Amino acid sequence: MIYQSPTIQVELLEDNIAKLCFNAPGSVNKFDKETLDSLDAALDSIKQHKDIRALVLTSAKDAFIVGADITEFLGLFAQDDAVLLSWIEQANVVFNKLEDLPFPTISAIKGFALGGGCETVLATDFRVADTTARIGLPETKLGIIPGFGGTVRLPRIIGADNALEWITTGKDQRPEDALKIGALDAVVAPENLEAAAVQMLQDAVAGKLDWQARRNRKLSPLTLPKLEALMSFTTAKGMVFAVAGKHYPAPMAAVNVVEQAAKCGRSEALAIEHQAFIKLAKTDVAKALIGIFLNDQFVKGKAKKAGKLAKQVNSAAVLGAGIMGGGIAYQSASKGTPIVMKDIAQPALDLGLNEAAKLLTAQVQRGRSTPEKMAKVLNNITPALDYAPVSHADVVVEAVVEHPKIKAQVLAEVEQYVGADAIIASNTSTISINLLAKSMQKPERFCGMHFFNPVHKMPLVEVIRGEHSSEETIASVVAYASKMGKTPIVVNDCPGFFVNRVLFPYFAGFNGLLAEGADFAAIDKVMEKQFGWPMGPAYLLDVVGLDTGHHAQAVMAEGFPDRMGKSGVDAIDVMFDNKRLGQKNAKGFYQYSVDRRGKPKKDLDPVSYELLKNAFGELKHFEADDIIARTMIPMIIETVRCLEEGIIASPAEADMGLVYGLGFPPFRGGVFRYLDTLGIANFVALADKYAHLGGLYRVTDTMRDMAATNASYYQA
Repeated sequence: MIYQSPTIQVELLEDNIAKLCFNAPGSVNKFDKETLDSLDAALDSIKQHKDIRALVLTSAKDAFIVGADITEFLGLFAQDDAVLLSWIEQANVVFNKLEDLPFPTISAIKGFALGGGCETVLATDFRVADTTARIGLPETKLGIIPGFGGTVRLPRIIGADNALEWITTGKDQRPEDALKIGALDAVVAPENLEAAAVQMLQDAVAGKLDWQARRNRKLSPLTLPKLEALMSFTTAKGMVFAVAGKHYPAPMAAVNVVEQAAKCGRSEALAIEHQAFIKLAKTDVAKALIGIFLNDQFVKGKAKKAGKLAKQVNSAAVLGAGIMGGGIAYQSASKGTPIVMKDIAQPALDLGLNEAAKLLTAQVQRGRSTPEKMAKVLNNITPALDYAPVSHADVVVEAVVEHPKIKAQVLAEVEQYVGADAIIASNTSTISINLLAKSMQKPERFCGMHFFNPVHKMPLVEVIRGEHSSEETIASVVAYASKMGKTPIVVNDCPGFFVNRVLFPYFAGFNGLLAEGADFAAIDKVMEKQFGWPMGPAYLLDVVGLDTGHHAQAVMAEGFPDRMGKSGVDAIDVMFDNKRLGQKNAKGFYQYSVDRRGKPKKDLDPVSYELLKNAFGELKHFEADDIIARTMIPMIIETVRCLEEGIIASPAEADMGLVYGLGFPPFRGGVFRYLDTLGIANFVALADKYAHLGGLYRVTDTMRDMAATNASYYQA
C-alpha cells in the first residue's frame, strides 16, 4: 500500500501502474475538505515513489465522485473573499499536481462523476467510462461556476461550443454522448472498466498514445480563430440570456470566463475562474439555490426515514378517472406500482386512459421511452366500473369531484370494500381532512394526499395529517409519493392546508390592486419579469380555473374570516359571474386560442377590461415595488403563520413546498430564505407601511421579536 486514509487508498498494480481508489465512509464519494486533503497527500506519496510509471483513478463505490460536499458551501461562502480565494487556490494546487504528474494518468469512471468529480477526471490525461457513467458540471444550477478548473480544462478537451453547453445548462451527459465529442476516450462494459483503463495506460507508456500532447493542449490557450471565437461567444451569450435571463447570473458568467480565459495558459485562466467563482459565491442567488439543494436533501431524507415506518405499497387504486385520476394512474404505473382506476362512467375511464396514453406517447416521440415500455405502463393501469378490483389495493387515492358530501360518500363506500389495513387518502386541495375523516369507520388509516395539476409535471405532493391519522398511515403515503417520483411534504390539517392557504392571500393582494384600478396585465408583467414567478396572478388564475379559484376562495374566507373574509365583489367574482373560467373555456382575464404547436396562447381581451372597469373604475398606474409589496406581503406573512402554528414543520419544508408547488422563484429560495435575505427587520418595516390594508398585511408578534434581535430563519 503506497497511501491510505479514510477516503483514499493507493496501491501498486502490475507493470508499476499505481491505482488511486476513492473510497469514503458512507454510500458515496464527495469532494469534502477531508477528501481534498487526502488527495493532496496521496499525490505526494505517488510522486515520491520512484517506480510508478502510470496512474489510474478508480472508485470503490457505485459512483465515481458525486461532486463537492455542498453542506460545506454556505459556511464557506460566508467567509471573507481572501479566505475563499485561499481555499480555492489550494484546491487547484491539488488538481494541478494531479495533472502535472510525470507519467500518463487515466480516470476509470462508473456512475456519477459530477462537479468536482468531473473536474478530477478532466485533470487526467485519459478518461474511460463504463455504461453506467454520467459526467457533467452542474454548478450553474447552484448559482456558481466550476471552481476546480472546469471552465479551463473542458473547453480545451471538447471545444468551446460543447463546453459552454455543458457548463451553462449544468446537465449531466450520457457516456455515448460524451464519447462522441471527446470528453471520454472509450466506453466499456462495467466488468471491463479497470482492465480497459490499465490497457490504455500500458499503450501510453509504450508510446502508442501521445499523452504529453493531450496534456499540453490543456495547459495552453484555446486554439480558436478570432472570428470563430467572436461568433461562438456571441451566440452563446444570446442563447444563455434567452434561457437564464437576468435573475440567474452564473451561466452568463461562465461564458464570460471561458471567453476571457481563451487566450490564456492554465495559471492565468484559473485565476480568471477563481475571481468569477468568488463573486458568484457571494450572491444571494447562490445562497438561495444552494439552500434549495440542501432543503431538497432534507425533505428527501425525511421521506427516506418515513419509509422505515411505512407499509409496503405493492398495488394502488385511484377513485375518479378524468384528467387528475388519469395523471395519478400514469404516475403510479410508470414508476412501477400497478394501479386500478375506478369510475362510475365509462367515458371518464376512457378520458383517464387517454390521458395516460397521451403522456406516454409524447415520451416515445421524444425518444425518452419505447413502445414496449409504454405498453408495460398501460398494462399496469386497470380500468374498473365497480369496486371488486379495488379490494386488493394497499393504498386507495380518492380523486372525485371537489365536493365534501360527494367525497365523504365515496370514502365511506370504499371503506366497505378494501382490506382492513388498506390506507385511504383523499386528493383534495381545500376540504378539511378532519371533516372527511368523520365519514370513516377507521379514521386512523386516512389522510390527505394533495397532488398538483398537471400531476406528471408538478413535483410536490402535500400529505395532510388529520387529527386521527396514524404515523404508519402518514409514513406509508409519504413512501408511496416518493416511489411515484414526487417530493412529499407533510402538513397538518387546516383550510387550504399549506400551499393553497398561502396562495390565496397572494390572490387577495392582487384583488385589492384591481379594486383600486390596477391593470392585471401590468401586474403579471411585474410579477413575472421582476419578481420572477413563472406566471403572474391573473394568468395563474386563468390556468387554475376561475371556478376553482372562486370555490377555494370561499373556503379560505370561511376558514380565516378575520383575514381572508371579504365584503363586496372582487375581480375573481367578476370573472366567475360572467362565466369567464380561464383556459378551460378560452376566456378569463385573458382570451385563449391554440398556437401552431397545439399549445394555449393568451392575448389581451377588451371584454375583461370592460368588465373590470364597470366594477372598479378607470385604470390607474402602480409602481413595480408597490405591486410586489401588495401581492407578496400577505403570502409571506401567511407562510410565517403556518410555521408558527405548526401547519408546516420547518422553514426548509415550507420553502420547498412553495418552490415545487407554486413555482416560487428558485433564485429567491422560498419565503424564509427571501425573508432572511431581505432582513426580517426590513420586511417588518415594509409591511407596517401597508398594515392599513387589513389583517393580511399585519406581521406576527414573533416576527417583531425576531426583527428586534436581528434573528433569521436559517443559520448560515
